[in-house]
Parts: sequence; C-alpha cells; structure tokens
Amino acid sequence: MSALPFGTDCRPSDVVNERNTGGVPRSASSSSSHYAEAKPRPGCAEAQKEEPVITSAESLAYVEAYVPEDSVLAAARQRGTEVGAVPIGTASGAALQFLASLLGAKQVAEFGTGAGVSGLWLLRGLSPDGVLTSIDREAEHQRLARETFTEAGIAPQRFRLITGSALDVAPRLNSDGYDLVFIDGDKTEYSEYLFEAKRLARPGGVIAFDNALWHDRVADPSQRDPDTSAIRNLLRQVADDDELLPLLLPTGDGLLLAQLASDAD
Repeated sequence: MSALPFGTDCRPSDVVNERNTGGVPRSASSSSSHYAEAKPRPGCAEAQKEEPVITSAESLAYVEAYVPEDSVLAAARQRGTEVGAVPIGTASGAALQFLASLLGAKQVAEFGTGAGVSGLWLLRGLSPDGVLTSIDREAEHQRLARETFTEAGIAPQRFRLITGSALDVAPRLNSDGYDLVFIDGDKTEYSEYLFEAKRLARPGGVIAFDNALWHDRVADPSQRDPDTSAIRNLLRQVADDDELLPLLLPTGDGLLLAQLASDAD
C-alpha cells in the first residue's frame, strides 16, 4: 500500500472532539447511530485496515517506563527541569542508547546539552572508547551535564562540552566524522541544524531530532505557531530528501530518525 500524503488527517470528517470520551468520537450528534455513520476521510480507508496502533495513555506510559532510569538519570532529569532544560523522555533516551550501540558508535555530536540526560543515554550506548561532543549556549547547562557524567562514572576524556550556538560551532567540527548526530535545540532552527547534521554524519550514520511531535501540536493542522511550523517543515524536508531514510517514532514527544545514505547506495 502506498503511503498517505504527509499530514493527512484520517479522523472522521464530522468528528468534533474525541477528548475525554474514552476513545469514542464525539460528533455534532451524540447518538450511537451517528457514530456508526461517520466516514473516514478519502484515502484513509486502506490505512485503517492495518493493525491497531497505540492510543491509550496507559500503553504510552508503559512504553515510557519499560526501560527505567537509574538514580543518576533521575537526578539529572530533576536538575534539568529546575533550570528549564526539559530533558528527553525516558523511552526516547533508551532509543538513543540502543541506536548508538547498534551503530557501534565511536563519535556522537549533540546539539543541546541540557543537564546531561540525553548525553548520558548516548554515552552508555557508545563503544568503550567512544566520545560525545555536546554543544549548548548555556554554560550552566554544561556544568550540570558534567556533574551528571561524573556521577555516572564517565571518564572526562569521553565527553567534550562546547559552549556556544550550534550553528556557530558545528561548522568547525569534522565533516563525515560522526556516527550519530542528536539534535534537541531551538525548534525554529531545526532545518538549519539538518543541513549541518548531514555534513557531520558519516555515510550510513544517523541524525535524530527530539520533539518531533511537539506536544501533540504537529499532527493538529490548526496549530501554526513558529515552533510547530518549523518542525512540520523539517519533517517534510526529511521525508523528501533522497539521501535520507526516515523513521518517526511516537516515543516521548516524538523522535525523528534519518539515516544518511551510505557510499554504496
């Protein structure tokens, strides 16, 4: 089956609101017969024949808790929240660790250090001699990240923290030098980050963006604020880029992955 156009809304066209109804659509008419008559939008019928997808808050919470955080990550999460550096979700962090391990990553670049939550997940997936290079505008964030890595027993030579704007620092990093580039920075700059990340990633390497669903706003066409619009634009760019193999995961606030084509492709 061919993919639906980007941004297709497959909810019944007469649905007004599904919230707080136990998953049953609430339409202009409240009768059960009206629910039965509701039709999916054109092009969605085949898509809805596929196996059910996760919809309940309980299932999503189960996914988030499946790989638990230890006390070091929990403390780092608390510190990040206190200074306004909202950390990556637990399941997305576990996905980054898994991905770094799968790639056998030795070099990882990170745009947006925060308090070191995502950095520690990444470091734990890197090869034993792997190095994390992390960029953040805020020196205080990097102080907290250093504290996190030290508490976790990470040797100082395994991480390099650079204070500054990612768009200023990234051009000075080695091209094709990174197995994985993780981005959790200013959402309005995501498209520019993609340009830099493609240069930094080695052939076959992976680029990852956090907040790809942006608090459930990306999937809602009525939301048009600058951050949401920028993330939608990024998603279109990645989907349309012949050099990238994309995957959008519904973990945490959404994790967008894109593998850069290898030299053999």
